Amino acid sequence: MGWMFKNRSECFSTGAFCNGQVMFVGGEVVASHAIDNDALMRLADYLEQETDDTFLKVYSLGDDFWGNDAYCVTSDPERVRRAMESGGNAWLKGEEAPCRPVVDDAPVFKANIWSARSREELAELRERVAVEVPELSLVFPNNRVRLFDILPAGWDKGCAALELARALDLTPDEVAVFGDSDNDLPMIDAVPNSVAVANANEAVTAAARWHIGAAADDAVAGALHQIAACAATGEMPPFMRQMDVTGFDVTNV
Repeated sequence: MGWMFKNRSECFSTGAFCNGQVMFVGGEVVASHAIDNDALMRLADYLEQETDDTFLKVYSLGDDFWGNDAYCVTSDPERVRRAMESGGNAWLKGEEAPCRPVVDDAPVFKANIWSARSREELAELRERVAVEVPELSLVFPNNRVRLFDILPAGWDKGCAALELARALDLTPDEVAVFGDSDNDLPMIDAVPNSVAVANANEAVTAAARWHIGAAADDAVAGALHQIAACAATGEMPPFMRQMDVTGFDVTNV
């Protein structure tokens, strides 16, 4: 997270990370939910047998959960090359990682599937994986890349938002969440004050209560400034007061 906040740790000392699998309060881990290593190995084997352009990638976060060493679970470097050079992933840089034949024994809190396949084809693959490895859940992390993030089945960002709220002694109506993609949907559904950015996909846009500008225009930062400014007065932030003719609550923050 440091690169997002110019390495100012106070900006991310409290939060739910890795799709909600690791939760911090004041810089201390208060809860974590690892992905089952055996299930990941079965997933890697399935991808090896059923595809030639798709692979499992596992991240080693280290004892402090902030490491980002990664490895590809495959014996076929060409598989990795095909996935990474596809049109959907070629724009990503710095994603090179060594290949290993197995998932190691260390607890895994971050893993994903990379592929050269279209997002439509990946959606079909997700259905097959759900049958083969039901212990895992696959979600698109954004609206562009051809990859899935992997979570333990039954755990998601919505669970994490509520658990983090409890750790902070907050009620769900005191929480606001912002989202744009499929992995945000459970979080959008979990609390009353859910917010979609203008670049969100259709599902998130439809599910969210409030709607703001695009993330690229710093709309989320603007909304947070509004929340902070209203904290002293008890008023609702302006972006939670406006409604357009379509029935969506909107603002230009």
